[in-house]
Amino acid sequence: MTPEQYVQEKTAASGSSFTTAFKFLSPPRRAAITAFYAFCREVDDVVDEVRDPGVAATKLAWWRTEVGRAFTGQPQHPVMQALMPHADAYGIEAAHLLGVIEGCEMDLSQNRYLDFPGLQRYCHLVAGLVGEVAARIFGQTQPQTTAYAHALGQAMQLTNIIRDVGEDARRGRIYLPVADLQRFDVKAHELLQGQAPWGYSERFTALMQFQAARAHELYDQALSLLPADDRRTQRPGLMMAAIYRTLLREIEASQFQVLHQRISLTPLRKVWIAMVTNWRYR
Repeated sequence: MTPEQYVQEKTAASGSSFTTAFKFLSPPRRAAITAFYAFCREVDDVVDEVRDPGVAATKLAWWRTEVGRAFTGQPQHPVMQALMPHADAYGIEAAHLLGVIEGCEMDLSQNRYLDFPGLQRYCHLVAGLVGEVAARIFGQTQPQTTAYAHALGQAMQLTNIIRDVGEDARRGRIYLPVADLQRFDVKAHELLQGQAPWGYSERFTALMQFQAARAHELYDQALSLLPADDRRTQRPGLMMAAIYRTLLREIEASQFQVLHQRISLTPLRKVWIAMVTNWRYR
């Protein structure tokens, strides 16, 4: 299996909404974003799939070393072998990859966030930096597009957090800030234990409405920051935003029934949203 085949299979296996937008890219840009996304999946899977925190930390340390090797011309892992040929062309820096690893390391040592600024630091690393690299690969030409990409990445990460409240709780993690839980009088044990009926209450609904409003504000902020000159090049990111925001609205329409199930969009609906968005910004 070639490195290119490896990253294609890794990305396809994720089932992510992102892959729908990748189909609209030129072959070189698609190859670059596929390799970069496969890197993100590799390091994220370390945290999600390795149960021993010590082993997971060792694996992430190996990835730090591998990034250093790759940027000196000696990549060992097929993901880095597939990614490095695109690094110079699209401005992918070692700091970007090390930042993503740092964000994943936070999951090993921290399963609560006291307030939103604390959560924002995590979102910056695991999503804002990812958005910055993606914007470069898509064809960024204006400096302000970086701010757009960061805001959009954080908006999508908050959408993930809202969608995965129940799933994360079953792993012992609560990303919703403690200050917000206290504000709406939602107890952590209600989420962790999934009390009948699955921890739902008016308090929980109010808490989630607050989280959704914050995510919508970030989506609006991102769109306002995108320069007109880059709207066409950033269409793949705008497709992702449209898909994720539609998902957020589906979650809102369900009254935030996210503790016992994972709400998602069908592949066909994702493709339709991507096509409409592509037409809108053509």
